Amino acid sequence: MNEYPAVIPMIAYENGPAAMDWLARAFGFRERARMLGENGRLSHGEMEAGDGMIMLATPSPHYRGPKHHREECEQAQRWSEVPYIIDGVLVYVDDVDAHFHRAKEAGARILSPVEQGQEGKRYRVEDIEGHRWMFMQRA
Repeated sequence: MNEYPAVIPMIAYENGPAAMDWLARAFGFRERARMLGENGRLSHGEMEAGDGMIMLATPSPHYRGPKHHREECEQAQRWSEVPYIIDGVLVYVDDVDAHFHRAKEAGARILSPVEQGQEGKRYRVEDIEGHRWMFMQRA
């Protein structure tokens, strides 16, 4: 376990295998592990992002991701009206402009354009199931 970072976000997806493929294509994450259970559901997945990592799974056939939840729940629609990261993940990248264009070309839902702040350049985005991400390039 020493090769794992101190903090690892664990994210549920309705279709874990498709999410892993999309995250690699859109965000440049690298697949580290993929374990499929019955019916091809993702029981455990690991993806690297720089020196960080996320773990993914499809916890139950009844799970609904944020995008699906928003389509069925007025309250979820309302809290998602802002472009801010709600229960999301911040990832540092070397070139945020190139990352932004890659994500946009892959069909990511862009929540904010690339912005310059004191901390560096950043943008906000949703993945294919509505999980929110902020990608930032240090100043």
